[in-house]
Amino acid sequence: MSTILLQKKNNIAFVTINREEVLNCFDYITLSRFREVVEEVHLDPEVKAVLFTGAGDKSFSAGADLKERKILNEKEVRRNVKVIRDVFNSIASLPQPTIAAVNGYAFGGGFELMLACDFAIAVNGVVMGLTETNWAIIPGAGGTQRLPRLVGEMKAKELILTAKKFAAEEALEMGLLLKVVKKHELHDTCLQIAADIMKNGPVAVKQAKYAITSGMNTDLQTGLEMEAKAYELTIPTEDRLEALAAFNEKRNPEFKGK
Repeated sequence: MSTILLQKKNNIAFVTINREEVLNCFDYITLSRFREVVEEVHLDPEVKAVLFTGAGDKSFSAGADLKERKILNEKEVRRNVKVIRDVFNSIASLPQPTIAAVNGYAFGGGFELMLACDFAIAVNGVVMGLTETNWAIIPGAGGTQRLPRLVGEMKAKELILTAKKFAAEEALEMGLLLKVVKKHELHDTCLQIAADIMKNGPVAVKQAKYAITSGMNTDLQTGLEMEAKAYELTIPTEDRLEALAAFNEKRNPEFKGK
């Protein structure tokens, strides 16, 4: 059985970390498979949204597989850290909107995976955090950079330097989650968000995501220039003309992503 499962249905890619017996931790084999799956999703024009979750109902992902780390030499540790960093950077760079369905524990790398997604929705009571300093290391897959951009420098320092664990409700207050829901509502809530996005023009959705993500990492003027260029790409599309025609004809548009 693969350690990362990929299912595609109704233009949504469902990616599941499939190591329930070890809280969906990441070992090298899992990370290598994860990299392949993300690349496949990136290149698939039929995929309009991506949902990430963990197998079972106990853990989204508890991060690095510490049993494996215990037997790795320094070179192998560096290899693992580079791969997980590359995978999460690839997820953050996906053109499709991404949703983390946080069904259980999200520690270390699991939390960093959540941060790499566009949206995160968690089950109430789920515990999460960047706990690496407790293991005498630091977050190495984007945590020290993505977290302060979401919660501010001071709060990020508190969470990382204390290795604090906190519940989904507190994460929601900090702006780390879009919603907190009951366990049986998680799947449908994520699907509804994906559906609300996919009813819109595919090219426009991709360009809007690009403009927001890229603009957040630069100054306002440069961001505005990025927005203008992204807008330009939507003007000659068939979808834009279809939206206008549908408005005039009082019907729902039928977008083709062209």
